[in-house]
Parts: sequence; C-alpha cells; structure tokens
Amino acid sequence: MKLTPLDIQQQEFKVSIRGYDRIEVQAFLGTVADAVENLLKENAALKERSEMMEGQIINLRQKEAALNDLLMSTHAMAENMKQSAQREADLTMKEAESKAEDVLKQAQLEYGALQREITGLQRQRIIALEKLRGLLHTFHKMIELEELDSDSLDPSRRDE
Repeated sequence: MKLTPLDIQQQEFKVSIRGYDRIEVQAFLGTVADAVENLLKENAALKERSEMMEGQIINLRQKEAALNDLLMSTHAMAENMKQSAQREADLTMKEAESKAEDVLKQAQLEYGALQREITGLQRQRIIALEKLRGLLHTFHKMIELEELDSDSLDPSRRDE
C-alpha cells in the first residue's frame, strides 16, 4: 500500500476514553504528512535526476563508442596510407634503380666507344708520325742527294 501525504492528513482514528489528545495527533499527522510530502518530492526529483543522468550516461556511451569506432577507422586509414606510401616509395626506388642501371649501361657503352675512338686516334697518330718520319727521311735523303749533285756540278768545289 502506497501512503500519500493526503492519506496521512485524512486518516481518522477511533476515539476512546483514554485515547490520545486529538489536537496533538492531528498536529503530528500534519508534520508527518509534510515530511512524507517532502520525501516524495525529493524522491521524485532524485528519480528525475537519475533518469536524466542515465540518459546522459547512455548518450556518453554512444559517443564513446562512436569515438572508438572513429579511432579504429582512423588508425586503419593511417595504416593503409602508411602501406600505400611504402609501396609507392618502393616503386619509386625500383624505378630509380632501373633508370640508374640504364644510365650506367649507357655510360659504359659510351665509355667503350670513347675507348675505341681513343685507340683509333692513337693508331692514327702513330701512323701519321711514321709517315712524317718517312717523309722527313725522304726529304733528308733528297737534301743529301741535292748537296751531292750541287757539289759535283759546282766547278769551284771540284778543286777542293
């Protein structure tokens, strides 16, 4: 049975000869009714506050779950971005290495061609020097012959 302040105030007692003083009982019942009324109001306010707090707790738990989901998806996205960046860096490195190998091969080919060209030029120089020496030798012989001829043709030299 639920007792309300109104029930307490309207409660009637049987009167007996040796009973309690009616005014005192009525005053006490009024005080008890006021106390019960205040307790009921306080209880209602506490229930309302409790319900509001429970609603806030539910709301906060939902927000926490949403934040956890967001954190997990952000973490997953960061990992995906990290892996993607690593793959891209690896691909860039492989491309750079491939280009470097191509450049190195090309440089080696050019080096070989230059070496062959230098060797060819050295041979041409030797041949040119040999031709020049031959020419000089021929000119030297021609000069000697010319000197011999001029000595034999010059009458003033014959006496000598």
